[in-house]
Amino acid sequence: MDSNDGYRELGRQECLRLMAKAPIGRIVYTRRALPAVLPVNFALDGDDAILLRTSTASELVRAIDGAVVAFEADDVDAAHHSGWSVVVTGTATVVTDPAEHERLARTGPVSWVPAPPEVFVRIEAELVTGRELVGGRTLYGVDLPA
Repeated sequence: MDSNDGYRELGRQECLRLMAKAPIGRIVYTRRALPAVLPVNFALDGDDAILLRTSTASELVRAIDGAVVAFEADDVDAAHHSGWSVVVTGTATVVTDPAEHERLARTGPVSWVPAPPEVFVRIEAELVTGRELVGGRTLYGVDLPA
């Protein structure tokens, strides 16, 4: 993809490959008509979905089930002035199919703070965008101080 102002736009497959390496992401949703951001651990389910695992009593589940949300993951190396960021936008739905829930209990993300009973939330990757910092902090080939 093209480089623009020190950033390189990433293609869908590259975005998902990078995202699969990230241990933490941030879900962006609406809470009481205001934007909210919450860090969560997650996993990819194939090339088309982000999976979250949380408590059925979670305020998050009530806020996002059936809603369009954004999900962001990144990796930044402050010492080398490099990194990437990926944003997935799509509809979030609670997994209700018992067979699918059983499959995800074996293969899906593991809660860092288990709170049974748990549910899985799937975010369909309808729009996937990303960019990588390729220039770092340089000017005319000379490193600039941070």
